[in-house]
Amino acid sequence: MVLAVAAGAAAAAGPVAAAPYGAGRLDGVWRTDGYGTVFALQDGRLQEYRTTTTSCLPGATARRTSGSGSGGSTTATGNGSVLYTGDDATVYRIRPSAGGTRATLHLDGSVGDRRLRRVPALPGSCMKAAPKGALATFDVFWQTFEENYPFFAAKKIDWQAVRDRYRPEVHDGMAPAELFAVLREMVLPLHDAHVSLDAGDTGFFAQSRPGTTVPSPALDQRVQRFVEQSDLGGTPLRQFANGRIGYAQLPDGTGYLRISGFGGYDGNGPDYARNSAALDHALGETVRPGLRRLVLDLRLNGGGSDALALQVAERLTDRPYLAYAKRARNSPTDAERFTHPQRIRVRPTPGRFRFTGPLAVLTGGETYSAGETLTQALMQRPAGALRVGRNTQGVFSDVLERTLPNGWSFGLPNEEYLTPSGTTFDGPGIPPDLRTGDFLQEVATGGRDSAFTRALAALRRHGRSR
Repeated sequence: MVLAVAAGAAAAAGPVAAAPYGAGRLDGVWRTDGYGTVFALQDGRLQEYRTTTTSCLPGATARRTSGSGSGGSTTATGNGSVLYTGDDATVYRIRPSAGGTRATLHLDGSVGDRRLRRVPALPGSCMKAAPKGALATFDVFWQTFEENYPFFAAKKIDWQAVRDRYRPEVHDGMAPAELFAVLREMVLPLHDAHVSLDAGDTGFFAQSRPGTTVPSPALDQRVQRFVEQSDLGGTPLRQFANGRIGYAQLPDGTGYLRISGFGGYDGNGPDYARNSAALDHALGETVRPGLRRLVLDLRLNGGGSDALALQVAERLTDRPYLAYAKRARNSPTDAERFTHPQRIRVRPTPGRFRFTGPLAVLTGGETYSAGETLTQALMQRPAGALRVGRNTQGVFSDVLERTLPNGWSFGLPNEEYLTPSGTTFDGPGIPPDLRTGDFLQEVATGGRDSAFTRALAALRRHGRSR
């Protein structure tokens, strides 16, 4: 899942004063377990700092939007959290412990919390201007991956050797295009769709796993037309959530639910609450009594909010269950050290119809991120879920957004999503139960939708055998 936050904020002027410890007092400096982040809270303002062992750059800013008081005291919300809202509508929910030395941070749209511990002051590197040359930019880029990226060993990448290979090519004063080319070449072998580099006018880099395609609005429209003609006999899909959700019901009571992403539902920006409400409306209109079986199509799903993805799973069960656990790298020097895994559960949506019948999930290489975490959650569904198609993209983590000294920005994953047995699908993706043809090739040639056909046949056989 991608949690975008504003970058390039101005550093706080001067040190942040330590606040008296105690319940309800948040002012002061807090460091996350994992995530390489420090937060300075003072006078109703939040300033994020993005750190490595050798650097510190300012990140997002936010203002307190619930809780008020003087001297650093706060009035918490009903669950004990204090809310800060960023200029980009990111909501930070911070819940202090009774002793005042620990807290938890929840970002709306994510499914887990980040643990915070109070520290005496900002790191020294945060209190001085960072060098902006090409060498400093290279070093922050390399060091951030070194301390946070979890998958070097699995992908057989020697990251120290990458530094030794490319750093001699970097020198202050080199052309931006040359520096961009070096950074791009460093991460290209990762084949990781959650790695990106935005160099403004100089260039942009992102990629998908070899043999797969990055979802786009144009491709989404082609796929929708293909589905309507090939699978639905010319019946147009009912559109919901700003066109990102489509639905049709076949004459035999089988529902077809297509979701192309988990966000962008409201059309008025990234406000999580509004997106959640739009999704709830769409599910209320589609997951209804009388539904006999369901085909959930995630084959062209660009990801988004894991919390929105779980909102779908919560309408597809009447029993709570463990979806997965997530953990983040938590040591600059030990790639095997992670935060304590957080167990993420699916809880049936109260007061709504929940579908517990036969379910088939269509997946492919264009099933990204939150589309994959939903697929992983449905693997544990008590009533079962049949996966049909091809392996998903293989990227699950939230994206850790970072800035560089020269003003460029980049993103990388730093989390693992674990099955109950402790394995991950990062890299190869989640495999299907029934493997079928290349969906995008079928779209291009106007051929038969093999995954939909096999899923429908399997669901109907299941119905006859009950």
